[in-house]
Amino acid sequence: MCVGLAAKVVGLKDGMALVDASGAKREVSAELLEDVEPGDYVMVHAGIAIAKITSDDEEETDGLLGLLG
Repeated sequence: MCVGLAAKVVGLKDGMALVDASGAKREVSAELLEDVEPGDYVMVHAGIAIAKITSDDEEETDGLLGLLG
């Protein structure tokens, strides 16, 4: 099973996105996605933003992960 984390894009530079996932900030590749802007939410897996998601999706993901912790 693969696990992706929801994160908010806070910055972009040279194909990389700085994302905030529940307070943890890290740089991930944004090369697979088009039209990503700061403020967007993305699903991150293995250091790569693999999909744009909505803020509702992000809240649902955080809630599900909270049940596991």
